[in-house]
Amino acid sequence: APWRTAVLARLWARAALAGLRWFCGIRLVVLGWEHLPPRGPMLIAAEHQSAFDTIVWHILVSAPAYVVKRELMRLPLFGPLLRHGGQIGLDRAAGAAALRGLVRDTERAVAEGRPVVIFPQGTRTLPGERVPLQPGIAAQAARTHLPVIPVATDSGRCWGRRAFRKRPGTIRIIVGPPIPPGLARAALLARIEA
Repeated sequence: APWRTAVLARLWARAALAGLRWFCGIRLVVLGWEHLPPRGPMLIAAEHQSAFDTIVWHILVSAPAYVVKRELMRLPLFGPLLRHGGQIGLDRAAGAAALRGLVRDTERAVAEGRPVVIFPQGTRTLPGERVPLQPGIAAQAARTHLPVIPVATDSGRCWGRRAFRKRPGTIRIIVGPPIPPGLARAALLARIEA
């Protein structure tokens, strides 16, 4: 079922990005394509500045499983699509139980051969803003033994955090070299932040 939903999500994402280009004058440039495997499971630790970041991975990788806040899965219409699409709901208030659920659902997505996209800041940030990274990505990496692919973006320059109005310009996504598995949590988080 997630693969069928992924086809619809990819079509929707392509339409959304085409609309951004034509109506808002927003273009996309991706640097570091060579660091993304062509297919299969991977852990993508992406910077999160705007809703754009939640759309774009549907066209950059095949059938991504996003880590989303659990509240989104309770929304009418949208929530069932997230669940049916095999997205990973995270209850941010649940502490250790949230990490256990995150790891369990990540293992399921990896077993299905899907890439997992997580925003380690845990929330949208302003361009240039630094916030402590959450430990979820470290738990995912430790359990799956997959490398972590760090990703930077400047999407917030064109699409503000809570702004309806979009500014014309170019959004850059920079895919960094994979961080090998086996690093301690602090070392992994420092490499992602760097």
